[in-house]
Amino acid sequence: MASIDLEKVLDKAWADKGLPEILAAPVSALKGVSDRDGELLQEAFGVKTVSDLAGLKYVRWAQALAALDAPSR
Repeated sequence: MASIDLEKVLDKAWADKGLPEILAAPVSALKGVSDRDGELLQEAFGVKTVSDLAGLKYVRWAQALAALDAPSR
């Protein structure tokens, strides 16, 4: 089972929330993502929530490409 330290990846206001609430949260719930960043993601890609960002095909493609390079790291 995968695990993650929520305090490292989420804004403090979201670190104690449940997973369904986090996935439905605006992308600004992610540490380091500003409200303006969220606005730009919405304008460019239609991304409104953390779940939208996770499902964005460009993110998945980039992760797949990085995974292909993983053995050489």
